[in-house]
Amino acid sequence: MIILGIETSCDETACAILTNNDKRITILSNIVASSALLQAKYGGIIPEQAAREQIKSIIPVIEESLQASGHRQQEIDAIAVTYGPGLIGSLLVGVETAKTLALIWNKPLIPVNHLLGHFYANWITPTHLPGVKAHLEGVPSFPCIGLLVSGGHTDLVLFTDHGKYKYLGGTRDDAAGECFDKCARLLGLPYPGGPIISKLAQEGNPKAFKLPRPMINSKDFDFSFSGLKTAVANITDKSKVADLAASIQQAIVDVLVKKSIQAVEKYQVKNLIVAGGVAANQKLVSELAVSCQSSAIRLFVPPPELCTDNGAMIASAAFFQKALKNPLSLQADPNLALVT
Repeated sequence: MIILGIETSCDETACAILTNNDKRITILSNIVASSALLQAKYGGIIPEQAAREQIKSIIPVIEESLQASGHRQQEIDAIAVTYGPGLIGSLLVGVETAKTLALIWNKPLIPVNHLLGHFYANWITPTHLPGVKAHLEGVPSFPCIGLLVSGGHTDLVLFTDHGKYKYLGGTRDDAAGECFDKCARLLGLPYPGGPIISKLAQEGNPKAFKLPRPMINSKDFDFSFSGLKTAVANITDKSKVADLAASIQQAIVDVLVKKSIQAVEKYQVKNLIVAGGVAANQKLVSELAVSCQSSAIRLFVPPPELCTDNGAMIASAAFFQKALKNPLSLQADPNLALVT
């Protein structure tokens, strides 16, 4: 089966074509056009501007994806598309394009929750972490704990099968990625903040500043990062940027690692899957790997290019979902949640 996946929930315009030959989901093409550099000029995403750029890019990106895959539209078996959550203008670009193509090409249309899509990047390619050899072959098995960490979401989920999951907890305010971005702005660093803080942290001392780890000892699986952001705002001497970046990153990583391992232990599972843009943070990945190795837990993290928004994760998720009977019934939902 060959599925074409479209993702336009934020500032990326993405299309990928995947196949599941030999029970392995492999990428035939994965094209992403981003307006991140344009958004960086304004210190964040301007929704209307992002949508305008996506209108310009959507057809060229789909055409390039088809060409790169070596397949024609007639060979596509189904079309998958993100229908939420996200920016409504951006979602509409992808959803309406997918509906049109499904009708014109006479193909099934499979709607995908963007948040679940991130997790399914782990079903595409086995992850190989430097220095970590055990428990990384194949794809995740059920039951498993899923940690979603991105600019807008920090969630823990218990998966018992495809389409069967229980929401365990999430952020009560700022998400982990949002905290990175806001702290970067407080330090006068460019947007997006996560990558630049991670880079600076390599030269800094993570113990230089005593920063809070909000809710790290709470008995639930909720998160809160607004207090960390406030603590950074209240630091009067921000001249030691590398040390402060390292301290911020360590505080966020400490909370994410402890809560994730606690969830794994409570529900007695042996698989931990990580997803979302912050999953590209190598400090987070390395500390999760150490904790998982010591507890014989199989850790799955997508390669960095599949952590940020892309069409491949949407197509991957679609292999495990049903198509709509009527493509025209699909409506974009900017407020779509993990639990509907």
